[in-house]
Amino acid sequence: MKIGFVGAGRMGRPMLDRLRAAGHDVTVLARRPETRATAEADGLDWAGTVAETVSAADAVFVVVLRDAQVRSVCLGPEGALAAMRPGAVLVQHTTSDPATAELLVEAGAERGVGVLDAALSGGPHDVAAGRLTLWVGGDEALLEKVRPLLAAYASPIMPVGPPGNGQRVKLVNNALFVAQVGLAVDAVRLAGSLGIEERAILAAVQQGSGASRALGVVAGSGSVDAVADRLADLMLKDVTVVREVARNAAADLGIIGTVLSSDAVEEKVLRRKQRNQRKHRNQRNHQT
Repeated sequence: MKIGFVGAGRMGRPMLDRLRAAGHDVTVLARRPETRATAEADGLDWAGTVAETVSAADAVFVVVLRDAQVRSVCLGPEGALAAMRPGAVLVQHTTSDPATAELLVEAGAERGVGVLDAALSGGPHDVAAGRLTLWVGGDEALLEKVRPLLAAYASPIMPVGPPGNGQRVKLVNNALFVAQVGLAVDAVRLAGSLGIEERAILAAVQQGSGASRALGVVAGSGSVDAVADRLADLMLKDVTVVREVARNAAADLGIIGTVLSSDAVEEKVLRRKQRNQRKHRNQRNHQT
């Protein structure tokens, strides 16, 4: 199939590679000169505008960073949906507001373009191994149409209801993950007060009923600090979106929200205090 690809970054690039390896014809958006140089060096087909990237595609994949980027890339007269041909499918992977997924579906329907809200869970290593988890909101017949494409890098691929539900499931998952990392912080603190070292408690609990995927990530990294060093930016982005969506939906985050607002999460996981200190230093340096 002919594929247009927008967002060949940390997550998108291994997806693109898996799709090419499966025999599909992929064109990647490359606006900046350095992006084009990388694409050419890697033997990728590229286009300089969204319209050129998607106009001939059977399916278009969007893997950008933020909700605002999704709207910018997909909507409006220069967006992907305006340039895609009728019958094509847009697969939106970016973590975003569920309302954005609903908006894309409405805009796509006006042009005969299908849209799937395909939220994901996992990292680049999961994409490379073909085991990325997808929660897909949207028409199940449309999902079956592109399932062979998604199967190039994802398993399981789970339908979760109407458009927007993919993002809703992802947001609940992300909130729970960050809260569980925060609980791991307090578990390590408690163990330390009982004379047990961090690595020892992480290894031990992994074999007990207190085990979880989040604890496994912490244990695999060796410490909570190591996880925060690697994932704090992503976790802060996810928590920010969770809070915004919950506020807009008048949804109570409950105990999960209490944990997300705790010092263990704010300081040790999201590193908010360190971020504020860096921000103030940068402001002072700029003033001087």
